[in-house]
Amino acid sequence: MDFKLNTGSCCMGKKGCSKIQNNKLNTYDWLCDVPDAENATDYVEVQFKNTRKGYFLNSSKIPLEKGDMVAVEASPGHDIGTVTLTGKLVLLQMKKNNVRTGEGYEPKKVYRKAKPTDIEKYEEAKGKEHATMIRSRQIAADLGLNMKIGDVEYQGDGNKAIFYYIADERVDFRQLIKVLAEAFRVRIEMKQIGARQEAGRIGGIGPCGRELCCSSWMTSFVSVATGAARYQDISMNPQKLAGQCAKLKCCINYEVDAYVEAQKRLPSREIVLETKDNNYYHFKTDIFKREITYSTDKSFAANLITISADRAFDVINMNKKGSKPVTLEADTKPQPPKRDAQDILGQDSVTRFDSVKKKKKKRPSGNNGGGNGGSNNNAPANNENGNNKPIVNARPANNRPGNGEKQPGNDNNRNSGNNNNSNKGGGNNNGNNNRNNNNNNRNNRNKQKPKGNNDKPANNDRPQQPAKPTNKPENKPEA
Repeated sequence: MDFKLNTGSCCMGKKGCSKIQNNKLNTYDWLCDVPDAENATDYVEVQFKNTRKGYFLNSSKIPLEKGDMVAVEASPGHDIGTVTLTGKLVLLQMKKNNVRTGEGYEPKKVYRKAKPTDIEKYEEAKGKEHATMIRSRQIAADLGLNMKIGDVEYQGDGNKAIFYYIADERVDFRQLIKVLAEAFRVRIEMKQIGARQEAGRIGGIGPCGRELCCSSWMTSFVSVATGAARYQDISMNPQKLAGQCAKLKCCINYEVDAYVEAQKRLPSREIVLETKDNNYYHFKTDIFKREITYSTDKSFAANLITISADRAFDVINMNKKGSKPVTLEADTKPQPPKRDAQDILGQDSVTRFDSVKKKKKKRPSGNNGGGNGGSNNNAPANNENGNNKPIVNARPANNRPGNGEKQPGNDNNRNSGNNNNSNKGGGNNNGNNNRNNNNNNRNNRNKQKPKGNNDKPANNDRPQQPAKPTNKPENKPEA
């Protein structure tokens, strides 16, 4: 058996969900693949400009598909439209839109598929619509009519024009029709539309960031009342409640049924809760959290307490029995559940990569070094006596080996002696010279510091290192 790939070009793509027509008026033909659904009726649905649709009888059995341009009966003449629906679903759409087809209601017929001459004449008439609308607005303003002409639609053969207008009050446009008929030499028909239809025709972006519902998918407009906003506890601000059409937003009606159902499971707002201390009046309600806030005053917020709806029902039942609770809140408040989730950054600090330099503490020098090994033993005495001055040259010179830190090999060399006489001469002389210079500098600094009555001279109790003659080496070789 040979299998063929069904691309859907002639079945679901063309007849089912094609985008030939406007998205707002598009109807998904979910019966297109049902056997004999196309031959169930001879009626077809035809769409015109400005969301206008009509149902016509295909009495001559012309093979029509979704998207065909056809010439249909009009009064007077004929009109050009696009076929948007065929088959059995047309009958359901006619029933939905209350289209009557019984006795006394003769349906209009489909003449033929549109010829090139018909389409050319239709495009020519369509090109005059904008200029006609601008001119008609000027004529209405000259006549002093309180109306706005929003759009003009020419019939397919150009013999008739439909003027769509918006008016808040009743308008007498009999004189306007005479002037328009003389100016454009066509038959005039006036059709009033609402502000929502006008906004849907123009289109735009709503405050939600999406395309307007009236211009994208909504075809039937239900009246919106301010009571729907009160049910949802929306602020009664006209600027926030009104849409681009200056009417109440249609989306206010979307969730009002859910709010009404949820409100039935909450106590009445007129009930006053009584306790031993005060009477509490309803202030506000969070419907979906089922939390109610009560106030001790009717007119303004005072001593607000938020309780659950179950607690409110308990207090109401206690008041009906004649008892009053001590407080409005429950005796034991439910503890929030503990979360076991751990923070991914809790294990390590965010600043763990920052380099922090810490000051190293000064280690007390031992006796393993040179002559200054015990020089730091008396250093804390100055701090205990109240002398907070820094210790001058508390650390011995760095050039001398053995200044508190053990140098490898120094003790062995000092005890056993050095067999290499070449290392004794120059190095020891340089060390003695540096040690003498450091001692002289220390004595000069101590002389320059002023002595107070209560201050002790700095570093006077520190043992001074006696200077050694430079001509004698430090480590005297043994005999």
